[in-house]
Amino acid sequence: MVVLNKIYTRTGDKGDTALGNGTRVAKYDARVEAYGTSDELNAIVGLARLHATGDMDAQLSLIQNDLFDLGADMCQPNMEQDAEAEYPPLRMVQAQVDRLESEIDAMTAQLEPLRSFILPGGSALSAYLHQCRTVARRAERLAVALAASETVNPAAVKYLNRLSDWFFAAGRMANDGGKSDVLWVPGANR
Repeated sequence: MVVLNKIYTRTGDKGDTALGNGTRVAKYDARVEAYGTSDELNAIVGLARLHATGDMDAQLSLIQNDLFDLGADMCQPNMEQDAEAEYPPLRMVQAQVDRLESEIDAMTAQLEPLRSFILPGGSALSAYLHQCRTVARRAERLAVALAASETVNPAAVKYLNRLSDWFFAAGRMANDGGKSDVLWVPGANR
């Protein structure tokens, strides 16, 4: 259980922070950027939930929890040492990716195929979900960049890749099952 008795610690006042294993790194470290962006995404999901109801709200709640799992995973370097750890770190698993895929398939089955790109918007929920999609893509890019130089859990990268697809499908669902999607008209303002 996490206990937060004091919110500020002053340990980061000189521009560094601790990773999950206690290692101190700069606050602009690639790993901190990656898991910090997943935290930013989680906050935007919270905004989207203000407009969600029923199954959509329940699914977004699961995603918020997953994003905390993702942050816990990403803040722990050295996956090679997981087996030796007294308390193995929390890692993303394929089952979380599989759940997203199942939900994407269920949403897609209810949507008409797209014949044009869509613009973010329509309903407030859809606009927030599209913002979630773009931040998820940024989080994925940062995780992939980190993986080029350090060990990153492949399931975490897969999760972020599927998550942006989930937000796209959910954004369409939030627009009356795609009926209220705002279509891109190429060159419309020339």
